[in-house]
Amino acid sequence: MTGVLSFDDLKAQVAAGDVDTVLVCLVDMQGRLMGKRFHAGHFINGAWEETHCCNYLLATDLEMATPDGFASTSWESGYGDYVMKPDLTTLRPLPWLDGTVMVLCDVLDHHHHKEVPHSPRAILKKQIRRLDALGFDAMTATELEFFLFEKSFDEIRKSEFRDLQPISGYNEDYNILQTTKEEHVMRPLRNHLWNAGIPVECTKGEAETGQEELNIKYGRAQDTADFHTIAKHATKEIAWQQGHAVTFLPKWRHDKVGSSSHVHQSLWKDGKPAFYDAQDALGMSDLMKNYMAGLLKYAPDYTYFMAPYINSYKRFMKGTFAPTRIIWSVDNRTAGYRLCGVGSKSIRVECRIPGSDMNPYLAMAAMLAAGIAGIEEGLQLQAPASGDVYQGDSGMIPETLRDARLSLKDSAMLRAAMGDDVVEHYTRAAEVEIEDFDRVVTDYEIARGFERA
Repeated sequence: MTGVLSFDDLKAQVAAGDVDTVLVCLVDMQGRLMGKRFHAGHFINGAWEETHCCNYLLATDLEMATPDGFASTSWESGYGDYVMKPDLTTLRPLPWLDGTVMVLCDVLDHHHHKEVPHSPRAILKKQIRRLDALGFDAMTATELEFFLFEKSFDEIRKSEFRDLQPISGYNEDYNILQTTKEEHVMRPLRNHLWNAGIPVECTKGEAETGQEELNIKYGRAQDTADFHTIAKHATKEIAWQQGHAVTFLPKWRHDKVGSSSHVHQSLWKDGKPAFYDAQDALGMSDLMKNYMAGLLKYAPDYTYFMAPYINSYKRFMKGTFAPTRIIWSVDNRTAGYRLCGVGSKSIRVECRIPGSDMNPYLAMAAMLAAGIAGIEEGLQLQAPASGDVYQGDSGMIPETLRDARLSLKDSAMLRAAMGDDVVEHYTRAAEVEIEDFDRVVTDYEIARGFERA
């Protein structure tokens, strides 16, 4: 596997004529890569130290509109600059783009060069530092699920997103024959990511027509978020190169299973799993029980960070392998929180609530904050549920973005962990999504009520 590039490696590759372009990227609120393409010569001559971007990049919606109501940016303040500070530890080749490497940036305030608190990378790093002060390393993995379609992005857009045809005609969960037909997309995806220094484990068919899953090796939380973001971006670009479209929309049809992004997590100490206790019946340490109790207690508070859009909540349906309840169980895929690796050093908790539209930095930061609260408060973990957890009406996941927004706004835990300014920023982001959806007349409304209302 090709590793991440050093700065000296980059200079040598530029001198040899192998690299001519450097993608300098930040991660926006939606978890997308935004930035500039630099001539590699200019990058190594000085742009590697810093460049600038408009501060609206961390205060937009999916459409890149600039809604009002954000304290950090506004028309009144003139939309000034942020500093993009390249993190050279993230410098890596992008093998699917000729002569191109990329680097991720931290986002700094132009005036004092401190990290912008509502920047997704800064939010996650803050929680990682809190764990470090307690003597722990956060270890995580995310699953990337998405749908692959027959037509290209442009063809689908020009058809106004109608008559969408997935690349397969039947549920392809673990199906080798069907996924063989998709290898012209999935094989270069695996290989290019591997050669970009991202430890890909595998791809597989998922539990719906045209649904795919990409898995990357379990590792440190910061690396996991970076890998997730780059892999999601690469999936779109490589599908486009092959004439296809993909979507990470959690629920693209009401009669299709949705796409998730489950988050596996544990804490380690001194290179050893701190969640493991060989003397416990399930192998769970007291630390793990405290952490999981925090995850459960504060789940409503951070649901927005796992499900940030109106569509996100349409995925939570009984019998679809998407959870409906904030409850934990042992190796049970009907629960919101699943205990994995029972009785072994690989013991961990899988949060099954996040959808494929989550921003991994925000989702993982919020979970770590909840877990830390569980540890600091000495919370006791309830007994695990068993059987079909869909049967029951207690501990329900917030049912709408409106509900999640209220829980986020009222969360004393997240305000203490992330800061009032961060919570208010993302509360406003939720409001923007709600306001925009409320003003639109949908095809559903017209078809249902045009004649019969």
